[in-house]
Amino acid sequence: MKDQKKAVLLALGAVACWSTVATAFKLSLDYFSPAQLLWVATLTSVTLLLGILATQGRLSQLLPILRQRPGFFLLAGLMNPTLYYLILFQAYDRLPAQQAQTLNYTWAITLTLLAVPFLGQTIRRQDWIAITLGYAGAMVIATRGDLLSLQFDDPIGVALALFSTFIWAGYWILNTRNQADPLISLTLSFMLALPMITLATAVLSDFHLIHWQGWLGAIYVGVFEMGIAFMLWLMAMRYAENTARISNLIFISPFVSLIFLRFLVGEQIYPATLVGLVMIVIALLIQQIKESTP
Repeated sequence: MKDQKKAVLLALGAVACWSTVATAFKLSLDYFSPAQLLWVATLTSVTLLLGILATQGRLSQLLPILRQRPGFFLLAGLMNPTLYYLILFQAYDRLPAQQAQTLNYTWAITLTLLAVPFLGQTIRRQDWIAITLGYAGAMVIATRGDLLSLQFDDPIGVALALFSTFIWAGYWILNTRNQADPLISLTLSFMLALPMITLATAVLSDFHLIHWQGWLGAIYVGVFEMGIAFMLWLMAMRYAENTARISNLIFISPFVSLIFLRFLVGEQIYPATLVGLVMIVIALLIQQIKESTP
């Protein structure tokens, strides 16, 4: 049954979760390495997702669906959470969170570019405008407004943040060919990713996880970023009478996130970050403009 009011409340709950995770990433990385943070967060998320499926009486569905397409779920798990979050957390470890978060927000623009070769889609005139404006906004953020100098505080961090958008966009392109239940799919992907992330942690870091602050942050990320936010958003989409109105609520998230970063992390918010973020949000809104039909 459609219920737009309930859909809005659920979507706002998801937005509230996403608004806090940049702060959680940055605070947690003071105590855990990127690989350690991802390992604990993924372990937490898998536990939560399995608990939800157990409550719904659907655990028995996991193995039959996995047997149908094991390669697909293995590749999905390699992309998300393994590669995506390893790269994104490295970017957060090197950059101010406001920069890493906002650069990562260009993933929807990256998706437009990748949809051409992989999905056979065409780029419309407004998409080109959005791409140009969005990446110009990213450059404003990366250079702190000094576009002419093209001087980056940490070019590797900037590259990692932008590269993560290709992994994330690629993950969603991959999922366009997935007809399985979203919760089952996410659970299988994360379960298959856990051994890969365990190996990555052993190679890139260690399991010397002694700081309770790191555990608290990583568990928070696993519960809210990788679990509850997804469930709330999925439920919002199912209840929504108008999905466009719900989707637009996501633009609240990066601005609220900057407030948390300012007061909880203590980051000074650069004017260039706000300018670049506005440019990116406008670009994303332009992408949503439908072509008029004759």
